[in-house]
Amino acid sequence: MVKEQLKKIMASVFMTDVREIQDDISQLNFEKWESLQHLILIVNIESEFGVGFEPEEILEMTSLMSVEQFLIKKLPQ
Repeated sequence: MVKEQLKKIMASVFMTDVREIQDDISQLNFEKWESLQHLILIVNIESEFGVGFEPEEILEMTSLMSVEQFLIKKLPQ
């Protein structure tokens, strides 16, 4: 469920179809994932889920998998 929400946010930020957002998407293999879009992505995730990330965490959030892992840690159990 979290992953699907993240994919929708990514599709919106990267101005692409959600079908282009694969499970293995990362900054290395998706050219639309540039620095400005990365910051917009983080702001949108923080807003959507009501969480906040530390600068060190944001730097490590370079793939869908890593974004999901950091987000799950922030969400109430």
